[in-house]
Amino acid sequence: MKTLKLALLLGSALIALTPSAFAQTKGGVINVATIGEPPTLDAMASTADLVGIVSQHIFETLYTFDKSWNVTPLLAAALPEVSPDGKVYTIKLRAGVKFHDGTDMDATDVVASLKRWTEIASRGKQVASLITAIDAVDPTTVKISLNAPHAPLLSLLAFNNAAAIILPSEKQQNPMTEPVGTGPYKLKERKADQYIQLSRFDDYKSPEGEETGYGGARHQYLDEIRFVPVPDANTRVEGAVAGQFDYVDSLPVEAYARLKDQKTTEAVLLKPFGWPVFVMNTSAGITKNQDIRLAIRDSLSMEDMLAAAFGSTDFYSLDASLYPDGYSWKTDAGTEGAYNVADPEKAAELMKKAGYNSEPIRILTSRQYEFHYKMAQVAAEYLKAAGFTVDMQVVDWATLTQRRADPKLWDIYISHSPFLPEPALIGAMSTSAPGNWDTPARKVAVDAFNSEVDPAKRVALWAEVQKVIYAEVPIIKIGDFNALSAKSPKLEGFKPAPWPYFWNVSLKQ
Repeated sequence: MKTLKLALLLGSALIALTPSAFAQTKGGVINVATIGEPPTLDAMASTADLVGIVSQHIFETLYTFDKSWNVTPLLAAALPEVSPDGKVYTIKLRAGVKFHDGTDMDATDVVASLKRWTEIASRGKQVASLITAIDAVDPTTVKISLNAPHAPLLSLLAFNNAAAIILPSEKQQNPMTEPVGTGPYKLKERKADQYIQLSRFDDYKSPEGEETGYGGARHQYLDEIRFVPVPDANTRVEGAVAGQFDYVDSLPVEAYARLKDQKTTEAVLLKPFGWPVFVMNTSAGITKNQDIRLAIRDSLSMEDMLAAAFGSTDFYSLDASLYPDGYSWKTDAGTEGAYNVADPEKAAELMKKAGYNSEPIRILTSRQYEFHYKMAQVAAEYLKAAGFTVDMQVVDWATLTQRRADPKLWDIYISHSPFLPEPALIGAMSTSAPGNWDTPARKVAVDAFNSEVDPAKRVALWAEVQKVIYAEVPIIKIGDFNALSAKSPKLEGFKPAPWPYFWNVSLKQ
């Protein structure tokens, strides 16, 4: 895939934010305020960003992404050797990598981990039917055999969300009983709703080369990283201003002015960051009916939801395409007359066609991401105006991630995603992701996109996938938004990223 112009711009911006030269030293403890308690530390078992943010310090994957969103080796020694027919990937492993329990990583661990990934991770299940074998060729070589070419495979292996983390072969239990990885930090202590404490793994073996995005060298300068759940957004803002935290994740954008001139903290703005999304339950309940999903979409004013959530157009933009300008995936295919419609009469016609009879639309949302909640409030009013009965359920984020796994418990849940380098990483592209979108039209479009290896042809095929998404409404994109966080001026080497990481970060002495 050609390098994304936007990613290059973002990479350049991140470099500019970093001091050009300084001597980093070991030592110190940092406190990181997160939006809440992660439902698990098993990075395979959850697609929640919060799980990925914490667990990426403990566990590692064969590959990751560099600053330009290209796949780069992590536990693998190099990019794989791929057979001419695109069906066999031979992967050499880095030597001398140890797990936190002191054992050496080898091909046996990798094979067991990848098999576990295909069984329990939504992204692993996404490719499970294509994988005919995962074999250890020798202690430092793994071979993955497919029954058809699959262009997104490396991106799936690199992603930290429902991630293909490598665990010791003896610690493959599900649910995970002991979080043992190869990462630069290891779990020291977890106190529910208080903190997750990670300490430096002294036997960590870093990849070689200069640091680049999530790839390259990973230095563990810090003694400890403490992730502290702070569910209330205003409390996170005040904690940043008070200097209570060294990094504060996911702040309301209206806090930007308050953060700008503080000496205790600095605003961190990622622009553009991603897109808020309403995920529809296509497998059960009232939203299993496609006309109901279309009616919901045509009820909504994306403009009013974005304005309520982010205030100023400095922090959001209306955009129907699933990718913004600057990405090769940008396309308007399927979007005409299907975005920011806000037409209650059109919605009412679809509701009548579907035989709607005042059944409640159950909307799951959380105030831990305050912009989710504000969008839900506006959406509820537009849905009521169209004639829907609305049951808005406001829960903590951990509860939401648990409930969305059971199709009987919800009709819509509100989430968001960064713009991902590979569209196959979008949650709805997996039939096992919450929402369970699985139709003949989806299969034809997605299979054609995933099996094509030519980058130019994949761009055209992605447009066909987007058409089906707009026609069948498994998800509803609300718009594009910028993300705000805050960091202490004492942090050195920190680079803003969608899933913030704290290797290569030190504290000023």
